Amino acid sequence: MSFEFATAARVIFGAGSARGLPDLAAAFGPRVLVVSNASQPCPAPPECVELRVEGEPTVALAREGARLARDRSVDAVIGFGGGSAIDAAKAIAALAANPGDPLDYLEVIGLGQPLKRPSLPFIAVPTTAGTGAEVTRNAVLASPEHRFKASLRSPHLLAKIALVDPELTLGLPPAVTASTGLDALTQLIEPYVSSRANPLTDPLCLDGMRRAAQALPVAFHDGGNLEARTAMSLASMFGGMALANAGLGVVHGFAAPIGGMFPAPHGAVCAALLPHGMEANIRALRSRAPQHDALARYAGVARTLTGDSAAEAQDGPAWVARLTREFAIPPLGAYGITEKDVAELVEKASRASSMKANPIQLTAEELTEVLLRAL
Repeated sequence: MSFEFATAARVIFGAGSARGLPDLAAAFGPRVLVVSNASQPCPAPPECVELRVEGEPTVALAREGARLARDRSVDAVIGFGGGSAIDAAKAIAALAANPGDPLDYLEVIGLGQPLKRPSLPFIAVPTTAGTGAEVTRNAVLASPEHRFKASLRSPHLLAKIALVDPELTLGLPPAVTASTGLDALTQLIEPYVSSRANPLTDPLCLDGMRRAAQALPVAFHDGGNLEARTAMSLASMFGGMALANAGLGVVHGFAAPIGGMFPAPHGAVCAALLPHGMEANIRALRSRAPQHDALARYAGVARTLTGDSAAEAQDGPAWVARLTREFAIPPLGAYGITEKDVAELVEKASRASSMKANPIQLTAEELTEVLLRAL
C-alpha cells in the first residue's frame, strides 16, 4: 500500500471565521489581489486590487490576472466566492510567480510542464458548499478556442490558508444550493470508489456523505439553517481533500469537456450525471469484475446515503436520482447538448484526467449510455 495526502497548509473552519480575514491577509503584506464572483467591499484592507470573475474562469482571465498581480506587485491573492473564483485566484497566484503562459502548464490542451516556483501566498474563502477548491491542488480553466476545460495541477497550488465560514453560504438560492451540494456529494462518492482510494480519504468520504445526505435537503428547503449549512461546508471541504488525494471518475471525466463546449455550470453538470455514472459503474463491475472491491464500496455508499443497513449497491444511484428529481435538476439537454454531440464528448471524456481513477474502464458504448441517459 502506498499513497500521499496533501491539503491546504492551514485550515480555519467555523461560523464567523471570515471576520478574521483582514488580519490573516495583512500577515502576508499590505497589498492583496482579491478575485471574486461579485462586487463587494474589499474583505482585506489596507490595500486591495480587485478582479471580477464572470462565469467559469478561462485561460485568458488567468493570463490577465497574473499580469495584473505582477504589475501591481501584490503580496498575496485571495479567492473569495464559489469554485470559479477560487480556481481563478489559485491559477493567478501560481502564474504570477512562474514565467511563461498558462498553456505552458495546462494538462491535455497545453504542454503540461510543471510549475517550478512557489505561488504567491494564496487564501481561499469559499462562499458556496460544493467544489472543495479551497483544499485542492488543481485549478480548472476553460479554453473556448479548444472547447475544453483543463487543469493546472501542482502542490504549489495548495492554499496557505483555507478559511471556511458556513455563514457565507446562508444567502445561496435553492438552485445553487442543489447543484453545488450535489457536486460536493459527487466528490465524496467518486474518490471513495476510485482506483486510488486510500485509508486517509475513506473516512473523510464516508463522514462527508453522511453529513450531505442529511443536510443537503434541509439546506435546499431552509437556506437559513446554519446547522445544515455548516454540515454542507464541512462535507464540501472533505470532498476537496478526498478528490485531491484519491482522484475522481466518470462524472468528472464528462464534466471537463461538457463545461468546455457548453455554457453549463459545473455543479449542475455533475448533478445531472451522477446517478447515471454510478449505475454504469455498478453494471460494468458486476459484468466484468464481480469480485472488485468497488462493488462493496458502492454498497457502503448506498447504506450511508439511505441510512438503511440492508441497502445494496443499486440503492445508491436510486437515492441520488430521487434527490435530483426533488431538486428539479435540469437534464443536460437544457444546456444545448444533443445526441449529435455525444460522440465528441465521449471521445474527449475518455482522455480526461479525472477518468483515470474510475474504478473500472468503461467502454465507449457504456460512456455513450451515461450521456444519453443524462440528456
